[in-house]
Amino acid sequence: MNNDFRFMKCINSSFNTKALSLFSIFCFLFSSVSFSQELSTTIDSTSIKIGEQITYKIQVETDSTDLVVFPEGQTFMPLEMIESYKVDTTKKDARFLLVKKYGLTQFDSGKYTIPRQKILIGDKTFFTDSLKVLVNTIQVDSTKQGLYDIKPIIEVEKSISDWWKTLLIIIAFIALVGGLLYWFLWRKKPLTEEEEIALLPPYERAKLALRKLDESHYLENSEIKEYYSELTLAIRRYLDEKVYDHALESTTDELITRLNLLKEGNQIDLSKETLKNLESIFKRADLVKFAKSAPDIELAKFDRNTIDLEIDHVKEVLPEPTEEEKLLNQQYKDAQARKKKRRKIILTSVAAVLVLIAVFIGFGVKYGFGYVTDTLLGDDNKELLEGNWVRSEYGVPPIDISTPMVLKRDNPPVPEDVKAKIEKLSFFYGTIEGDLYINVSTTTFENQGEETEKKEIDLVKVAAESISNLEKKGVKDIFVKQEKFTTPNGAEGLKTFGTLKIPLMSPGDYKEDNYALFQFVSDNKEVLQQILLTWQLDDVYADQISNRVINSIELKKAEQ
Repeated sequence: MNNDFRFMKCINSSFNTKALSLFSIFCFLFSSVSFSQELSTTIDSTSIKIGEQITYKIQVETDSTDLVVFPEGQTFMPLEMIESYKVDTTKKDARFLLVKKYGLTQFDSGKYTIPRQKILIGDKTFFTDSLKVLVNTIQVDSTKQGLYDIKPIIEVEKSISDWWKTLLIIIAFIALVGGLLYWFLWRKKPLTEEEEIALLPPYERAKLALRKLDESHYLENSEIKEYYSELTLAIRRYLDEKVYDHALESTTDELITRLNLLKEGNQIDLSKETLKNLESIFKRADLVKFAKSAPDIELAKFDRNTIDLEIDHVKEVLPEPTEEEKLLNQQYKDAQARKKKRRKIILTSVAAVLVLIAVFIGFGVKYGFGYVTDTLLGDDNKELLEGNWVRSEYGVPPIDISTPMVLKRDNPPVPEDVKAKIEKLSFFYGTIEGDLYINVSTTTFENQGEETEKKEIDLVKVAAESISNLEKKGVKDIFVKQEKFTTPNGAEGLKTFGTLKIPLMSPGDYKEDNYALFQFVSDNKEVLQQILLTWQLDDVYADQISNRVINSIELKKAEQ
């Protein structure tokens, strides 16, 4: 009986031991699975070459209501973070899977450990596992690749941009368009023979036409029809311009009848012999042109000389133009000249506008239309962004920060009841009502002695007090968001940011701005360091300025 009891006890003891072991293993597996679903870290390679990039991935599975804060800044030392990728979010059943990636590298060979990273999930803090990374040197085969001494340091000229190439293209384009305008519009072109003849007075043109007829070879070639056509055309043009303005299209009978009427009306004193000679030559020319008559060559030469004399006779009997007619003629010429010049000016102006539009479009396509417009019209924030920035230290311990301008010293008022316990240094740029405002302040609290317990500064409460102070100054509708902030040199603080409405000079008039408040506590817990920025909402240059200022914030110890 006793032996059976001991045997059963032994079995029960063995069973309990095994059950306890299985339960422990189950709990361990369950807890491991649960944690792996909550947070996991991986790297794509544990062995790299100098300067080669590895991807460090943090994967978090959490509820949609939890706020997840990933590491920022250079928290992976001794490895250097060269890129921080955006968080990739996917929905998994009723939960969210967040994946954050970082690009890390190292430029010295050796064995390195990526330190544990702090992750905030809701109101809980988690730490990742540390990971080992081997950075290998680059093997050089000295039998194939020779070794050389290190070259001395030399000064390198600052590389210049290719803006001058664009400027040369623009100048060449404008010069080309200007040259074309000058060549086709403003250049005094040499006159053609026809244009020179057209500028001659009617009498000289008629005489020139007869001289050209003498130089022709119509008679030598027995081209009588062409000869009489040119001969009568010379006198008809002269009569058309000086006597009867339908002489060119009138028949011989119509023209002679009209000339007789003008003579009878005492408008032109043509002799009967002149009218008879003109009628005879016109009718002979009609027979030559339409009846194929062929008069003697000597008769043709005689008719030519007769026309020459009759042109002189017509000129002699023409009345002298009155002063009024001369003035009207000069006014007409001046009006035509002005009209021609106005046309040139209009064409030149249109071409200049088209050139400017083309240049604007070209720069707009390359640099962006908004940027080109702001460059032409001027933008204060753009000038600040592209100006010479200043990097300086403010306060003790120093706040190292880059700003578009040097911050000015300010003497903020301190209440009398705490004036003996607080020392405050403040520096600022701009005004809170302006497009950009930067304020850097350091507040030192008096040490009450070693026996007195130091009170830890609660940054959340300090931020709330700062927001309350802004509201007392008339700022309203302050939208508050908060998150952890880490500077590039590893200092941790609190970032409070959002939008607010700042009162302007006119009663009831507000402007909406972005703001960001950064607060840090020094290592001895006696110094509060604050940076406040407000900048214009929906302004791309103001956003770039604020980002540049924020990314430059570094805190240094007093002894540094």
